[in-house]
Amino acid sequence: AEFGDKTQLAVVALSSTHAAAAVWVGATIALAATSALGILAGRTVLQRIPLVLLHRLSGAFFLLLAAVAAWQAYAAYRAA
Repeated sequence: AEFGDKTQLAVVALSSTHAAAAVWVGATIALAATSALGILAGRTVLQRIPLVLLHRLSGAFFLLLAAVAAWQAYAAYRAA
């Protein structure tokens, strides 16, 4: 669970200026819609890509992201 993510902060901001019930209904519908899209996308991907390959691709992608983050941190350290 994430506390203070951008969606939660947007709901808090909207509820301070709009009717709380309307914001709650809108946030609930938005959560249901994004969850449904995630389920449909996941099913579609799993029908086309074997799970083992998907795990390997996602692992490689996260290693790439880690390398980019490490490089950026190193570059910022060298520049300071």
